[in-house]
Amino acid sequence: MKLAVFGGSSKTGTLLLEQALKAGHEVTALARTPSKVTLQHPKLTVVPGDAQNPAAVARVIDGAEAVISLMGPTSNAAQMTISAATQNILTAMQTAQVRRLVLVTGAGVGDPHDKPGLIDRLFKLVLGVVSKNVIADMLNVARMVRASGVEWTIVRAPMLTDAPAQGATRVGYLGSVGVRLSRADLAAFTLQQVEDRSYVRQAPVISN
Repeated sequence: MKLAVFGGSSKTGTLLLEQALKAGHEVTALARTPSKVTLQHPKLTVVPGDAQNPAAVARVIDGAEAVISLMGPTSNAAQMTISAATQNILTAMQTAQVRRLVLVTGAGVGDPHDKPGLIDRLFKLVLGVVSKNVIADMLNVARMVRASGVEWTIVRAPMLTDAPAQGATRVGYLGSVGVRLSRADLAAFTLQQVEDRSYVRQAPVISN
């Protein structure tokens, strides 16, 4: 499958690129700093550019069969950068007639199916104080994706670790899963969703 990947130079993104290429996918990734993508592979194309640039986003998505976004705010500034980038992605997908979008957010982005426990509510309260703009940006991203006409899946992740992959994840909603997840398992689950239709137009939380 031909995949367009945004956020591929992040820790989780690097793992996803490795797994995608190992699985035989053809990957085009956007990178503001291409040197940060250290992988080299005949089926990997790295396009230099910024997701804030609609033309750069369109170049990455053109010809793709599915889009994966692992982008997240890098600061707590009130700039809504990921919202702007996601709008560029959705517009380019519509132009290129690409239907499948798999997007990763934190578990702090809520869902009507969530049944948060006390710890979940306390954690969300803390995030709302210390990362107010980050949460606002990603909540807006989720609203945009839900309102779009694409076949989306929002993969929500709790606290990420650099532990080795366990090869299995718990899938559910806030209040029914754990509080930690390895980046390797997040990458594997996210990649799986490009072909697995079990969670189309759903926003599960996954954990180890």
